[in-house]
Amino acid sequence: MADFKLNIDQNKFLPTDGREVHAVLTIESSGTVTTDTGPAEAAEIIIIDVSGSMSGSKIRDAREAASAAVQALRDGVHFAVIAGNHEAAVIYPQSGRLVPAHGASRKEALGAIRRLGAGGGTEIGRWLQLAENLFRYHPNAIKHAILMTDGQNNQSADVFARALQACEGRFVCDSLGIGEDWVPAELRKVAEALLGTSAFVRNQGDLAAFFRDLTQQSMGKTVAELALRLWAPQNSRIKFVKQVNPTLVELTGKRTDVNPLTGDYPTGSWGAEERVYHLCVELDQPGQIGNEIRAGWVKLVLPDTQEVFASGNVLAQWTDDLALSTRLNPKVAHYSGQAEMAVLIQEGLSARDAGDLDTATARLARARKIAVESGHGDTARLLDKVVEIDSSGTARLRRQVDKADMIELDTGSVRTSKLRKEEG
Repeated sequence: MADFKLNIDQNKFLPTDGREVHAVLTIESSGTVTTDTGPAEAAEIIIIDVSGSMSGSKIRDAREAASAAVQALRDGVHFAVIAGNHEAAVIYPQSGRLVPAHGASRKEALGAIRRLGAGGGTEIGRWLQLAENLFRYHPNAIKHAILMTDGQNNQSADVFARALQACEGRFVCDSLGIGEDWVPAELRKVAEALLGTSAFVRNQGDLAAFFRDLTQQSMGKTVAELALRLWAPQNSRIKFVKQVNPTLVELTGKRTDVNPLTGDYPTGSWGAEERVYHLCVELDQPGQIGNEIRAGWVKLVLPDTQEVFASGNVLAQWTDDLALSTRLNPKVAHYSGQAEMAVLIQEGLSARDAGDLDTATARLARARKIAVESGHGDTARLLDKVVEIDSSGTARLRRQVDKADMIELDTGSVRTSKLRKEEG
């Protein structure tokens, strides 16, 4: 099994009336399998948008991308290819079940991909539900899907939400958007529900490289379906649990109760990587000055076997020393700012689209300030293309903005930067 290290950053000192405890959890996995069982079972599904808007160069690049993913599969990985429009169909294999990757099956899959054409509408929920049905035959595998689209989802919000709920916890899905007619919020919903990422492939010719990279990352996963298990004291409340790096993923609502004081929060599959999580516990009441308590007990567990890979304590101690209780832990402050920046960008762009220019200006200007202060240079440069700040500090929305710039800004809002070492 892979080796894990857990580090907890916090300021445990609370003011005399303090009840809210924050902590940042950094989890590092070596990705090294220490058993002799060989590579973990893996299952991969490639989902290609073949709706009418994909005609021409888009479908050609999509075929090339799907082919790159198939060629990146390691031998023995079970896989399938789905074509999606207003329906969903398994174009390979013909049996409708996943098959192991080897020379012959790859060649057959590439032939099926070359025959893909474009036509019809877009119903992303159908594509995902078909993938979930296929994955059911491999319950113990590390299950991963890649989805790409170029258009808006035509399903109603309720129907799409039900589809995502049916797939939640069943597999991880990374999604990609190309062109300028898709909605970043739609793929963000997929990423949130299925613990994956969403990205904008601005240069359509780069699509194959994205597919190849995502497939190779998936092939590097060695442990499936780990959970953050969080115990908190009686009568306390878990205000939130979220992944804050490399991307923002809200986990609070994904809790599965273990007992009245303990819950599991899913993290998906792991390879050699580092992730950062931010949690906040609201205690029932303040304690006595000088009193130290365990405000949380965190474990990284495999729920099926109850095996624990790492654990640590979140502490709280009350003090009347103002200097101690007001000291901000650098990591907590950094990732709180990153989460705020993401919300500001999304709210600002939505307000701009709705014609609420005052709200849009205020939100985007504030987001730019956080981006600059946190070293998120790419985001700051994109914000400069949307909002202009003059020498006096007055912010104004730019009249002419490239739509691709706004999509890139919106999509990238959930990608966070690490705390610079000099700040830590």
